[in-house]
Amino acid sequence: MMKRTIAVAAVAGAAVLSAQLPASATSDASTALLRLRGGLTLEIPSSWRVYGTADRVQVVTGACARPNRGYFQPGCDSFWVMGPKTLKFGGEGFRRYDPTQGPYYPASDVQRCPSNPKYGQVIGKAIVVGYRNIGVAHKAHYRVWPGRCVSYSDGGQKSTFNQREWYLPQSKILVVDQWATPGLAGILKNATWAN
Repeated sequence: MMKRTIAVAAVAGAAVLSAQLPASATSDASTALLRLRGGLTLEIPSSWRVYGTADRVQVVTGACARPNRGYFQPGCDSFWVMGPKTLKFGGEGFRRYDPTQGPYYPASDVQRCPSNPKYGQVIGKAIVVGYRNIGVAHKAHYRVWPGRCVSYSDGGQKSTFNQREWYLPQSKILVVDQWATPGLAGILKNATWAN
């Protein structure tokens, strides 16, 4: 019953969120405006699909057999935008998310690899630490965490990925990307904020 309630709530949230995606005001119908919490607006390709609620938004950018199935859903080209409620349990072991303590990893065990569910993911120490703009005058803590897809049986490495994170501590907004989404860094840099 609980799973069914969550699924219904997620579908309802996705419908509400999708309704907030008007076509861009420009003459280019190939983009849409994604309005997020805190007045943040991203101009994204209109082919991208949006699922979730105001505090946990999944933007599907390519192939995805089961969108809106949860953060660790393998085989779903997407990035996530998380808000403060989700971040309360976004650190490993369901601790509060803190980019200085580790990546966004709301789990206490080895989760499935983003590219292949037969393998588990192991995320290492950040290889890039700095700041990136999300729109004008909004500096995000930026980190790139190297991930390895490993065999559950012997721990052998099968492939790699990078988990990129942009975190705005004032707004309590986190953008997480495990798929090297083309153009995402530019989209975030060109974001706008409502006054």
